[in-house]
Amino acid sequence: MADLFRILVFPGFLFLVVFGFSAQYFDRKLYARLQNRIGPPWFQPVADFFKLMAKEEVIPEEANPAMFKMMPIFAVASAVTAFFYIPLWGKQALFYFKGDIIVVLYLLTIPTLTLFLGGWYSTSLYSKLGAVRSITQLFAYEVPLFISILAPALLANTWSLEGMTVFYSAHPWYWVFNLVGFFVAIVALLGKLEKVPFDIAEAETEIVAGTLTEYSGRLLGLFKLALDIETIVGASLLAAVFLPFGFNLGPVAGFVIYIIKVLFIIAIMSLSRTVFARLRIDQMMMLCWKYVAPLAFLQLLLSLILKGILPR
Repeated sequence: MADLFRILVFPGFLFLVVFGFSAQYFDRKLYARLQNRIGPPWFQPVADFFKLMAKEEVIPEEANPAMFKMMPIFAVASAVTAFFYIPLWGKQALFYFKGDIIVVLYLLTIPTLTLFLGGWYSTSLYSKLGAVRSITQLFAYEVPLFISILAPALLANTWSLEGMTVFYSAHPWYWVFNLVGFFVAIVALLGKLEKVPFDIAEAETEIVAGTLTEYSGRLLGLFKLALDIETIVGASLLAAVFLPFGFNLGPVAGFVIYIIKVLFIIAIMSLSRTVFARLRIDQMMMLCWKYVAPLAFLQLLLSLILKGILPR
């Protein structure tokens, strides 16, 4: 019963949903204030979700109904599952094993694949174009993201997120050596979440809503929920890997610091959305492969050098 409560309620699915809505409000409010706007009321994310859940689902006549309906469910399930393996305010995650960092990165790839498949099987021209853009972006940011996350793991000499937490808690100032990777991971996370300047797959002024053009009702609500959850999971992963603070302060203080770290990462992404305009798909590919990927390899090389120099 205890494990079931942790999976479904806290720090599981229900906590993720509430925190996801709260983070969405924080993001939209901060984004609005940075643009000198008022922004939405605090209940707007919840109201938007329940409004979608109450609407009728419309499935295109030529779409594959099974694939069309399953993709939002797979997106939510993969993002929630990844969350269970990330240490939050303690050194241990809800579930952990050696090599779990690879599983978390794999699970965080699935939501993008569901967007591609959902758009492709919608058969709409706009949806297919958005789907192609989503999968193209995946090949641009995924390699830098993997390298930027695995470089600190290499320095810690472990493929476990729990092992990384233990190592960096024992060597608290080693996080400074991973700052380049942190910058790379922020850029890659913006691409994974398809936020400005990487919202190319959902460019309203060009292709309506891209992959989600044909989605409505509960299915669209689930895709939006998956994006909110993936935002929390991605920010939690970056917080655990690059900002290893608060794990030795007890559950209450650790929980508060965890919330602050996640909101700090979301604030950086909100600032990036304010400063930069949407890129073209070719500009995004060039940015990732010409600049972001080399920075990720630089972080990897730095970790290899420091691994042989720094005391363990």
